[in-house]
Amino acid sequence: MQRIPLTPEGFRKLQEELEKLVKIDRPNTIKAIAEARAHGDLSENAEYHAAKEQQSFIEGKIQELNSKIALAQVIDPSKIRQSSVAFGAKVRVLETEADEEYVFILVGPEEADVKQGKISLSSPVGKALIGKEVGDTAIIKAPARTIEYEILEINFE
Repeated sequence: MQRIPLTPEGFRKLQEELEKLVKIDRPNTIKAIAEARAHGDLSENAEYHAAKEQQSFIEGKIQELNSKIALAQVIDPSKIRQSSVAFGAKVRVLETEADEEYVFILVGPEEADVKQGKISLSSPVGKALIGKEVGDTAIIKAPARTIEYEILEINFE
């Protein structure tokens, strides 16, 4: 099985989500099933069927999170000392055509969140940035256009 790269923050979030599902959501769903069952005929009991469906979803999510945690490879970016872009790097770039600056944080696919500027290593932008140094240009060929980013700063916080 392939390891899943995660920052310490990403790993902590997975653990917190799992703990919530196991300690709060699962018991609440079991209680809802018991209450719906007490209402009588299960064949026409919408509450019962909805609670069972919710239970199935929760159990599936618990299995998924357990698997991700087991395969996690936690990498602390603050312990990385290098001058080129790598996992966990906070990269400040200049889009040369639009003359706009952006900040990207390179993370694993599990933590990617474009709204927060966290992009996956396996995304087109992530692939183009990996290994680049300050002053280098990264070229991303998108379907609509080609984007050029000049690397202004690399930081491992």
